[in-house]
Amino acid sequence: METLHPRIRLIWIARGAIAAIVLAVALLALDQWRVTVPALAIAAAVVVALLLTVGYAVRRYQVWRFELQADALYLERGVVTFVETAVPFVRVQHVDTQFGPIERVLGLSSVVVYTAGSRNADVRIPGLTPDRARNLQDTLRELAVESEAEDAV
Repeated sequence: METLHPRIRLIWIARGAIAAIVLAVALLALDQWRVTVPALAIAAAVVVALLLTVGYAVRRYQVWRFELQADALYLERGVVTFVETAVPFVRVQHVDTQFGPIERVLGLSSVVVYTAGSRNADVRIPGLTPDRARNLQDTLRELAVESEAEDAV
């Protein structure tokens, strides 16, 4: 099975660091507004949040895998709740390649596979190089067209 690019961990850590900063600001606001919160408690909360974020990002990277099988795109991911997803090619509606601003800075992109159905109608594969994302997009598009012809009545 294929893994994600290691730089995706930086994006996940950055998101967690932003959450830790928001936590610190909320605790500082609480300290000024309602209750006295010791500076040591605020610092400890931020440090714990950052450590949890780094640990979560590392573990998330370790378990995130995907593979193109004979008839479906297969994904495995999840830290707390492990999720296995099989997306049959016949269900693929369209495929996008996305390059967010932070992803562009890190030389990464994502592939989003939109499927027929209402529940979880899209699957996102983050942390790919732009070339790998475009190749995967083209391959998925071709496999979807082929499977549509095979599935015709």
